[in-house]
Amino acid sequence: MARRNVANPIALGGIFAALAVIIMAMGGMIPATTFICPAVCMLLLKALGKYFPPRVGWAWYGAVAILSLLLSPDKEAAAVFAAIGHYPLLKPAMDKLPLKWLWKTLFFNAVILALYWVLMHVFGMAELLAEFEEMGMVMILVTLLMGNATFFLLDMLLGTDLKRRRWRR
Repeated sequence: MARRNVANPIALGGIFAALAVIIMAMGGMIPATTFICPAVCMLLLKALGKYFPPRVGWAWYGAVAILSLLLSPDKEAAAVFAAIGHYPLLKPAMDKLPLKWLWKTLFFNAVILALYWVLMHVFGMAELLAEFEEMGMVMILVTLLMGNATFFLLDMLLGTDLKRRRWRR
């Protein structure tokens, strides 16, 4: 009788978690990576979730979110990952819903708007409040629209299964 090795998910999860924390910490060096680093970490979660049960993915997400909030110099990027980084775990269930695009849009906008409200009003990130006041309402709406477009591109990327797909030359 073959024994299952329970150390494999733990080891791979630890390696992926360390890589994700490094990505989040490196993101503080380049200002444009505030939203790119959480997306890359979500792709790591997707890869981990492909081979192991969801409970390993939830544990990984929790560990990376906490470590990113503690260690990452870009607190906004760490907060974005903590708020929406669990999306690859929710995506299979959301894909089964009728009008899935509507629910995904509502989910993303509710989470992001709540996140930025908490960052500005609870944690008092004055630089965000000043940045949004400087941008004006039209640019804030354009930024939110671009965020939605980026979220749906990420959703499509998370939906591709590279192992089963055959590429033509």
